[in-house]
Amino acid sequence: MPDEKRSDADPRRARLDTLNTRALEGGGAVRIAKQHEAGKLTARERIDLLLDPGSFLELDRFKTHRCTDFDMADKKTLGDGVVTGHGLVDGRQVFVFAQDFTVFGGSLSGAYSEKICKVMDLALETGCPVIGLNDSGGARIQEGVQSLAGYADIFLRNTLASGVVPQISAILGPCAGGAVYSPAITDFIVMAKDTSYMFITGPDVIRTVTHEEVTKEDLGGALSHNSKSGVAHFAAEDEAGAIHLVRELLSFLPSNNLEDPPLAPTHDDSARQDPALKTIVPDSPNKPYDIKGVIRAVVDDGHFLEVHEHFAKNIVIGFARLGGRSVGIVANQPAVLAGCLDINASVKAARFVRACDCFNVPLITFVDVPGFLPGTAQEWGGIITHGAKLLYAFAEATVPKVTVITRKAYGGAYDVMASKHIRADLNYAWPTAEIAVMGPEGAVNIVFRKELDERVKAGGPGSEAAARAELVERYRETFANPYKAAELGYIDEVIKPEETRPRLIRSLEVLKNKRQKNPARKHGNIPL
Repeated sequence: MPDEKRSDADPRRARLDTLNTRALEGGGAVRIAKQHEAGKLTARERIDLLLDPGSFLELDRFKTHRCTDFDMADKKTLGDGVVTGHGLVDGRQVFVFAQDFTVFGGSLSGAYSEKICKVMDLALETGCPVIGLNDSGGARIQEGVQSLAGYADIFLRNTLASGVVPQISAILGPCAGGAVYSPAITDFIVMAKDTSYMFITGPDVIRTVTHEEVTKEDLGGALSHNSKSGVAHFAAEDEAGAIHLVRELLSFLPSNNLEDPPLAPTHDDSARQDPALKTIVPDSPNKPYDIKGVIRAVVDDGHFLEVHEHFAKNIVIGFARLGGRSVGIVANQPAVLAGCLDINASVKAARFVRACDCFNVPLITFVDVPGFLPGTAQEWGGIITHGAKLLYAFAEATVPKVTVITRKAYGGAYDVMASKHIRADLNYAWPTAEIAVMGPEGAVNIVFRKELDERVKAGGPGSEAAARAELVERYRETFANPYKAAELGYIDEVIKPEETRPRLIRSLEVLKNKRQKNPARKHGNIPL
């Protein structure tokens, strides 16, 4: 029988209460106040926002560092600057670590890294996502190489977990030096505007070494990494927005690579046809339109979670649902650079395609691409290698792949954008589709060069323009349409634009049990 005389006055229980209270205080009231003054939440406040109420169970709350140099033996805080544990997001199990800037500036020690490694190991063993809430000044200098070893231990686990469980990084404060490589290996990075930074070397070091003057915001702020470098995938207005994005992102992903993404019931009719799609593609083949209008007209409830919105805008990627099923969408954007593929667009889309393939998210591809962007900058920058990344990603992917050509699909870019020839399952085209080796204007100079020269010699003033226009139209009638490709079986069906939503949903239903394997190998050698 338990000792009924034992009460809350028991000194052993009192000691536990005292230690818990100390641990929950983090760096203390003064440092917490400074954190709030900087417009930042504490580690525990962030966890409370991320997880379902009351679901968080903490691990290693009492762990402390083991450093004795530089008077560190007298400077110990329970938890050592990182809060780790597990909880629920929309009822689904996740593991989480939140760096606490109020304790040693969130700097990483050997003990600190062990806490993170423990939850990462548990996540991998149990098949659960890992969310990192980053707010750290980097390695704890007092620990020297031990802190560097700690980072490497984390990097190894990021790598081993890649493609097995989703890994999402929220950058909610500074993330400097070696600390940036852990988020870089994860699947998605969310940054909060004005309060988060990522850089290998800060402005002071850059000023000393290269004499460049740059602010923290311009060097490594949320907008810089979302629009210039492409390092980050999302830029939220504040921390609450960043954490909300993490929750939403998780809703499109399975818990691990052996599961399918969760279904989300919708009241949006699967048979719905949007008449606006009938005229969304302009009559003029050179006039731009916004492909996002097509995407929102087709997906459930018009909701599209765009990824990398501010980077390489000539291609659009993101998550949506069709008939309740999670899908990844890749779409050329004719409103930017005419939808041409360039280096940044190819890399952006390739990484997203591979992420979807890792986690069993079907791919929907909308094609309107006149080709690869020409120019010395692109050629010398390696467009051949970088463009091949997107080709490789689509060809390697074994998830259901459905392609819709809305307008142009020219040259090698036609092949690259999830064509039938690289194992897309179902390929559709609108009547406005133009599928050819090149555009009519360029093709006329090659196909009809002799006839054009003869007609120019025989005609009078203005004859060249008239002859060229006639030959362009003849080429367009013969080749720049979807029917030649349909005759050859490269297009499964030419559909009316307003039929796109029901056709895609039916296609996903047909493909839901798709099973396809790549040849046995250690791994492919993607052209990095």
